[in-house]
Amino acid sequence: MGPHPAVAAIRLAVRRVLHDVITECSERASSDIERSRLTTAAVTDRAAAPPPADDRPLVLVACSGGADSMALASALAFEARKLSVRAGAVTVDHGLQPGSDLRAAEVVSRLTAMRLDPVESVAVTVGRDGGPEAAARDARYAALDAAAERHGAVAVLLGHTRDDQAETVLLGLARGSGTRSLSGMAPVSGATGRYRRPFLQLDRQTARKACLVQAIPVWDDPHNADPAYTRSRLRHEGLPALEKALGKGVVEALARTAQLSRDDADALDAWAADVESAVRDDTGQLECAKLYALPPAVRRRVLRRAAVVAGAPAGSLFARHIEEIDRLITGWRGQGAINLPGRVEAQRQGGRLVIRQG
Repeated sequence: MGPHPAVAAIRLAVRRVLHDVITECSERASSDIERSRLTTAAVTDRAAAPPPADDRPLVLVACSGGADSMALASALAFEARKLSVRAGAVTVDHGLQPGSDLRAAEVVSRLTAMRLDPVESVAVTVGRDGGPEAAARDARYAALDAAAERHGAVAVLLGHTRDDQAETVLLGLARGSGTRSLSGMAPVSGATGRYRRPFLQLDRQTARKACLVQAIPVWDDPHNADPAYTRSRLRHEGLPALEKALGKGVVEALARTAQLSRDDADALDAWAADVESAVRDDTGQLECAKLYALPPAVRRRVLRRAAVVAGAPAGSLFARHIEEIDRLITGWRGQGAINLPGRVEAQRQGGRLVIRQG
């Protein structure tokens, strides 16, 4: 008899991601070898260096001890033994609750019992910028980035599920965000494609069931049920109300919306990148007449890219900022410069749009 359907589902999802990681590592290794052949010194150094003790790629799982991440850890531990991959884990202690260090130590013990190696707990200090949820997220990703660099991991697996994706889409919708925000979380993200989310097509109940049938203990974070947090209210009040009003299937529909929005956003981003040089003059300044001729969705992406290049932090650049810059193109009435985050300003000068740090 095979594994329980829930267990089979999580293992299959992880197996697919690990195959992608192995393929990418193999392609990079082939490229490195080819480049080294073109450099005599590189070939000499490579021959002189001792062979690594274990050259299999290392994949880490970020594990809080909750059902989603424990299910992910168990699937990684199982699949890695069948593939040419090393599997480890990191748990982040945010220090936001009494006894969090003891709980993190317990998670480390459970992960070690799964024969994951390395396994470590990382304590972080959560700031206040952007609110408690955003500050905790920033601290967590900084810790995961550092752990991946420290251990030389090629990927970090995250346990976000289809339910998390639906919540993310609704949060973006409530903020009045654009297509990119509505596209939710990407299956692969991070500057180097470090973060992988195998469970975006699986619901939260599947992960919890997989833990139950495997007798894996899980910890339910009380913050996830605390109405003081926006996502918690959405999870326990908002989504159930939507399902009551619209019927079952809301989560699946929102997750599908995320994928469709991501496809659209990717296409528009590529379009904006392609036309950016064509709307600049010989000195590199943006020409207002050429910008005006672009479709609004493409024009605003060009403007956003220009603002970020000028020094505006991408995370602090909101839709209202881009709309104000856009009015310099589409609603010119002689208005003055637009102040943007990062001490960047945008102003119209003689038919040109100048975006620079003041």
